[in-house]
Amino acid sequence: MNAHASHPRLRRTGLYALVAVVLATVLVPFGWMVLSSFKTPAEIRGLTDSWLPGGLYLGNYQGLQDTSFVTYFVNSMVIAVGTTSIAILIAVLAGYGLARFNFVGNRMLLIAIVTMQMFPAVLLAVPLYKMLSTAQLLDTRVGLVVVYTTFAMPFCIWMLRNYFLTVPVEVEESAMIDGCNRLTALWRVVLPPTMPAVAAAAAFCVIQVWEEFLYANTFIDSDELRPLSVGLNSLIGQYSTEWGRLMAAGVLMVIPVVLIFAFLQRFLTQLAGGSVKG
Repeated sequence: MNAHASHPRLRRTGLYALVAVVLATVLVPFGWMVLSSFKTPAEIRGLTDSWLPGGLYLGNYQGLQDTSFVTYFVNSMVIAVGTTSIAILIAVLAGYGLARFNFVGNRMLLIAIVTMQMFPAVLLAVPLYKMLSTAQLLDTRVGLVVVYTTFAMPFCIWMLRNYFLTVPVEVEESAMIDGCNRLTALWRVVLPPTMPAVAAAAAFCVIQVWEEFLYANTFIDSDELRPLSVGLNSLIGQYSTEWGRLMAAGVLMVIPVVLIFAFLQRFLTQLAGGSVKG
C-alpha cells in the first residue's frame, strides 16, 4: 500500500525537480544579465571578489544615451507592430475562410501554407534579397515588415483556423439570421471567443520579430533603420566590448516582451485551458 502510494509522490518530486532545472536554466542567465547591468566596469572585468554588484550603478544605462539605442528601439517597435497587425489581420481572414468554406484544394492549401514554415531562413535569404531589391524595398522598414509577415502568417493561419473550427457554426448562423453579414458575424460573434488564439498568434509574431537577426542584418544597411537585434551588435567592438552597456541594453530589450506576456496572460491561460464551449 505504501509502495503504491510512494510512486505518485516520486513522480511528482521528479516533475518538480525537472521544472526547477528548466527554470534555473532560463532564469539564471537572465538574472546574471540583470546583475551585470548594475556592475561597474571593474566588477564586470572581475577585479573584485564579489559576484554581486557593490551598489546600484546606473552608469551602464546612462551610457546608452551615447549610443543609438533609442533609435534601434523605435525601429523594433515600428516593425513589430506593423508585422503583427498585418499578419493577424490576414491570418484571421484566411483562417476563418479555411475553417468555414469547403472548396476544392482546401486541405492542400492548408498543407502548402504550413509547409512554408519548414523552409530555413538562410535558404530564402538570397531570393528575398532579390525580390526586395526589385521592389526597391531594401534598406527600408517596410521591406522587413513584408518579409517578417510572410514568415509569421503560416503559423498564425494554422492556429486560428484550428481554433475557428471549435466555434459552433450554429452561433454564427443565428447571428446572420438576426441581420449580420458574414464579416459582422465574424467580428461580433466568432472572433471574441477566439481571442486567446489571436493573443497567442500575436505573441508569436512579436517574439519572432523582436529577436530576428539574419534578415535585419542582411536587408538593412543604414544605422538609423536597424532594429535592436542588429543595433546591439554595434556595442561589440573589434578589440573591446562594452559589456556593461550591452547587459543594460539587453535588460531594456527584454522588458517589452515581458510586459506583452503579462498583458496577454489571461488570454494565453484561456488558450491552455480551453475557452470555447459548444
